[in-house]
Amino acid sequence: MRVRAMRSTLSRRVAAPLSIVLVLLGGCAADDEPTAAAGSASPVTLTNCGSPVTVAAPPQRAVSLNQPATEILLALGLADRMAGTAYLDDAILPEHAAAYASVPVLSERYPSREALLDAEPDFVYASFQSAFGDEGVGDRAELARLGVGTYVSSAGCAKQHRPATLTVDDVFAEIRDVAAVFGVPERAEKLIADQRARIAAAAVRLGGAREVSVLWWDAGTDAPSVGACCGGPNMIMSAVGVRNAFGDLSGSWADTSWETAIERDPDVIVLVDATWDPAAAKKAFLARHPTLKNLPAVAGQRFVVIPFSSTSAGVRVVRGVEALAEGVAALPGAGS
Repeated sequence: MRVRAMRSTLSRRVAAPLSIVLVLLGGCAADDEPTAAAGSASPVTLTNCGSPVTVAAPPQRAVSLNQPATEILLALGLADRMAGTAYLDDAILPEHAAAYASVPVLSERYPSREALLDAEPDFVYASFQSAFGDEGVGDRAELARLGVGTYVSSAGCAKQHRPATLTVDDVFAEIRDVAAVFGVPERAEKLIADQRARIAAAAVRLGGAREVSVLWWDAGTDAPSVGACCGGPNMIMSAVGVRNAFGDLSGSWADTSWETAIERDPDVIVLVDATWDPAAAKKAFLARHPTLKNLPAVAGQRFVVIPFSSTSAGVRVVRGVEALAEGVAALPGAGS
């Protein structure tokens, strides 16, 4: 299967000019470096996960891995240039459902390398570095040697190459990168302008409640995993203007203790809603806990439920911002 898939992909590239090549500089030998086909668009050069990359021409057969990457491509109107997609955490956004239905789904999770190559991709865009790990589709440098370009969201790069503190502007920078790769920069600017306006409107809704402290509970009951200083949850809290009760902890998420949560006495608790760890189960746990049930935020039912899919760096971030702002604004006494 693997030999057949590789042979099919390589024969296609020999028979026709390369539509796209991404070179991880320093990751491939000099004689592996391709050149842009005659008459192709001007190359795009950028830095991704710490490595300079060059894209020779806009992709025509892209594959997206992970929901944020998929929805960014769809939001940029690029479904007609997608040869496949894989790995959703939630139902696709309603406004993109029709376009998504036109894209072949290669796998429920990460496809095998063989399944990926069978789709004859010229570009693979993923939200997390794990897409190119042992459980994913294969090493980025190996794919580059086959003429398959790759890109990973900056929020999903290896730790040393992630933004020190993720912000909405980092998400917008990714959207601009992807739009540049596909030759549609004007679509990125329109999308970003719309999202900036929505985020600004959401923050304004809070008015005098902007000083509330928020405990962002992602998962875990023995040792709760909370939104820490530097990842997606903190990005959303910062965009809204509320205070992260655990903003002093390092990382995107961090394990803490319920004793510490009680000491910090947050005004509001965000319950992340995921199919594998629903918000309803979190709420039930807090209600029956002999100590936590007396925490003012719990006793007062000051909860805001946010879908897991709205916490990852992508076009859904604006929905996470809106949900948090609207939820906090609707809670009586949230700032008291």
